[in-house]
Amino acid sequence: MSGKHKAVICIMAVFALMPEAAFAMHIMEGFLPPVWCVSWGVLTIPFIGMGLFSIQRTVREYPRLKMLLALSGAFTFVLSALKLPSVTGSSSHPTGVGLGAILFGPSAMSVLGLIVLLFQALLLAHGGITTLGANTFSMAVVGPVTAYAAYKLIKKAKGPQWLAVFLAAALGDLSTYITTSVQLALAFPSETGGFTASLVKFMGIFAVTQIPLAVSEGILTVLIFNAIAAHSKDELKDLKILSKEEQI
Repeated sequence: MSGKHKAVICIMAVFALMPEAAFAMHIMEGFLPPVWCVSWGVLTIPFIGMGLFSIQRTVREYPRLKMLLALSGAFTFVLSALKLPSVTGSSSHPTGVGLGAILFGPSAMSVLGLIVLLFQALLLAHGGITTLGANTFSMAVVGPVTAYAAYKLIKKAKGPQWLAVFLAAALGDLSTYITTSVQLALAFPSETGGFTASLVKFMGIFAVTQIPLAVSEGILTVLIFNAIAAHSKDELKDLKILSKEEQI
């Protein structure tokens, strides 16, 4: 998978050059009031439970998929750690959840996403422990569910494989950004206009960079998926992702 390796190296190189930002798509440590930290955490727990069961079943039936599962997690870690400056001192980033959602389903990605967010909070100070539930819900629950649904809808409509992968990744990214905006607006409604005005403000902050990021993430995910399809056909057959007749 030389193409995949080159893409990952490029992403990591760009990440190393990115400056820190005061406000990012991962809600930072201590930013949310305690009631919202607890609420989002409790809401996330059932999805984590289903994800653990899903991963256990997949690995038990197909042990050789462990490497592909790890690759999905690594892809999410690298992309979601990439922070690009947005407006008003904020930053946006890709999510990388679309690939894993396509391969293993949204439940498995809830667990992988939680692990990624935990490591980023501890090692990179990106996100936080108190906001882990909120960040997990937006990026590891809503994002993968949206990506998986988009992929299945395009495939059901007999759309091309590349389009299904592209839209899954792009819409998974955008749904995370929208959910984060909702979370922030609920926690910090505007004095004038309340929740709606606050939601418009937060969505407007991120839209400048998040929309082109979603498109870029969609393209990159198609390239990575192509590399996997070219070198791991047996694994994709186990996952029932590609039939013999399908072409990328």
